[in-house]
Amino acid sequence: MRSKNLALRVASKRNLSRYIVRLFLLEVPLLVTISVSSLAQTFTVLHTFTGDDGSSPFSGVTVDRAGNLYGTTKYGGIGSCDLGCGVLFKLAPQGSGWNFAPLYKFAGPSDGKAPIARIVFGPDGRLYGTTLLGGNNTVNGGTVFTLTPPPTACRSACSWVKTTLWSFGQNNGDAHNPGYGDLVFDAAGNIYGTTEEGGATQPPCGPGCGTVFMLSRSQGSWSETLIYQFGDGPGFHPYAGVAFDGNGNLYGTAPYGGSADWGLAYELSPSNGSWSPTILYNFSPQTGGVPSAGLLPDNAGNLYGATGTAAGDSGGTVFELSPSGLDWNFTLVYSFDSLAHPFASLTMDAAGNLYGTTLSGGSFRHGNVFKLTRTGDSWTYTSLYDFTGGSDGGQPYGNVALDAAGNLYGTAEGGGSDAGQCLVVSGCGVVWQITP
Repeated sequence: MRSKNLALRVASKRNLSRYIVRLFLLEVPLLVTISVSSLAQTFTVLHTFTGDDGSSPFSGVTVDRAGNLYGTTKYGGIGSCDLGCGVLFKLAPQGSGWNFAPLYKFAGPSDGKAPIARIVFGPDGRLYGTTLLGGNNTVNGGTVFTLTPPPTACRSACSWVKTTLWSFGQNNGDAHNPGYGDLVFDAAGNIYGTTEEGGATQPPCGPGCGTVFMLSRSQGSWSETLIYQFGDGPGFHPYAGVAFDGNGNLYGTAPYGGSADWGLAYELSPSNGSWSPTILYNFSPQTGGVPSAGLLPDNAGNLYGATGTAAGDSGGTVFELSPSGLDWNFTLVYSFDSLAHPFASLTMDAAGNLYGTTLSGGSFRHGNVFKLTRTGDSWTYTSLYDFTGGSDGGQPYGNVALDAAGNLYGTAEGGGSDAGQCLVVSGCGVVWQITP
């Protein structure tokens, strides 16, 4: 009976989390938080997707040193997929506007399809990313790819060169289906990330509980190592990726499992060629749970993250984990109202302020962009923009990106223009900018 009840509780939270993906009884340390109304900001839609050029940008964008933006859409473009197999795009500032260019359109299935994680720059200056599905296997396990400019200059728009580095699900028990997490790199150029499924299996996981993987290159080819399988311990189905600290340790979250069945935060430490897992914190209904967002380390070794919900169908939370000897102290930074659910990882500026998005928060319940400003032991919450779900977009799944001038960039999965080729009825999504 206990195992059945556990499965029901986990299933209930998974349904809640999948709604979030689509769409205080215990005493815990709490910093004083002040909420203020939106400050004077300039919000601009930089691009409205129409379907052919992309649809449903689930991830945020990456900014290069020249101020260009790079991103992905889950649908749109060409290929054998309904509504298209996904697009990689670039937005370049041009005069008083922005020039949109599709860099690559996935053809699926073996070419990969449905890119939902951010594309990021690797140490070699190339763009790297993942697809949720497709690849050269029979399990539709997804891929890791790199993207380089065309070898010769083009007078008109040209597709960049995409190379598949790895296809997941090549054997029984392999990792498969990388989710929303960014890829990260170590000093040797090895690639690290997570998959939602694959690896070891334990109840209530189905096709594997998820993994943390490493891709290593040798003599021009890549090999995969599963450095952690969630079925071998508590926690399962990680949405977010992992983050390095200055000592080479990896940190991440799992939205399910843990001692209270509300997810956990973990650390992986390298030791003699293997990785040792440590549970940093088990989330609970009282402190917030279902952490789909990853962890963000600061220079002092503190970790910041967000949870999707809390007790009593409350909204999500923002939290801080601080090292204290061999333990970690949990601090509740901010609690959202009942309809605001952060999904993406947080972003920090040079002054230590935090930025993020919610899926369904804000005045119009179509999500918002927020800022948390720290002053001493208190945080001030500011809603920078509330989406209406119309031409300005709605349901921002991705995180916030900052440029050198302090401008904010991101995407909204819905809203914009409904061209009749979008998964979301309200529109195909937008790329936005907020100028302080």
